[in-house]
Amino acid sequence: MIKHLMKRNLLILTAVLFIVFAASGCNGSEQAQQGESDTKVYRVGVTQFLEHPALNLDRQGFLDQMKKEGFFEGENIQFDIQNSHGDPNLAKTIADKFVADKVDAILAITTPSSQAAAMATKGSDIPMVFIAVSDAVGSGLIKTTDQPTGTNITGVYSADPVEQQMDLIEEMVSGMHKLGLIYNPGEPNSVSNTNRAKEYVKGKGWEVVEAPVNSSNEVQAAAQSLVGRVDAVFVPQDNTVISALEALLKVLQDNNIPLFTGDTESVKRGAIATIGNDEYDCGRQGATMLARVLRGEKAGDIMPEEIRKRSLMVNKSAAQKIGLEIPQTVLDRADEVVE
Repeated sequence: MIKHLMKRNLLILTAVLFIVFAASGCNGSEQAQQGESDTKVYRVGVTQFLEHPALNLDRQGFLDQMKKEGFFEGENIQFDIQNSHGDPNLAKTIADKFVADKVDAILAITTPSSQAAAMATKGSDIPMVFIAVSDAVGSGLIKTTDQPTGTNITGVYSADPVEQQMDLIEEMVSGMHKLGLIYNPGEPNSVSNTNRAKEYVKGKGWEVVEAPVNSSNEVQAAAQSLVGRVDAVFVPQDNTVISALEALLKVLQDNNIPLFTGDTESVKRGAIATIGNDEYDCGRQGATMLARVLRGEKAGDIMPEEIRKRSLMVNKSAAQKIGLEIPQTVLDRADEVVE
């Protein structure tokens, strides 16, 4: 009888302990799941106007810096990266979809993409950070660079050192008198920089020959129209023209005409020289601003920032192809020389 009672009590105790441990295990599992669900996963839309090396550097700098800021893809952030392939209508569609998807923030690369995102997010609480924008005021993104916007927008503006670029052309091209300008009049940045160049070289007594284009398919013909009419060609940071750089270079190199550009990546690809922006660092700078927004700051309270880094880059091999000798004064102060 006693043995029977002891056996029964042991069974009861075992059952009780099993229930306790099972309940404890379930509770622990629920707590673990609750902990996982408490981790906020931010959704950020990234819109880029075109695919070309300089803009790709902006994007990569942004993505790399976001990791350094503590945001890792698949863990606490998801990026929806879209490219409008030079189509303003597609840029608008992309921005509208980001708003419809209620993303937590938008990173816009270039002026057209930024303008589309600004329009799409107007009246919403979705913050936007722009990068790779030369004239943020002239393009209507912000009213001034001297104070925060008070809106849902902030970003990095990278006004090109156009006047310094014109001085560089004068220093490198002996007997410089006629300047060719190729740009897309539909890109506000390009128009702004082209106008600055035209105004500045008036003081040098130069003649300016313009060759506007509306698409990358027109770039080669525009270059051919300048043959025999100019001493050098300048292309600002124009997304349309730079996307067809190889076609442009072929025409100019075949006719020994030096090409100067507004971005350093084009120099690596065959242009002669530039004083240009560090696009990779521009992306990093934008990431730091967007990280501040995700951590709770309002975009409208964050001061727009000018790009931090610029460099003088020259391409010796490109100069040799057209018989242009780079002055030693330029080589001595160059930040990078492409051999």
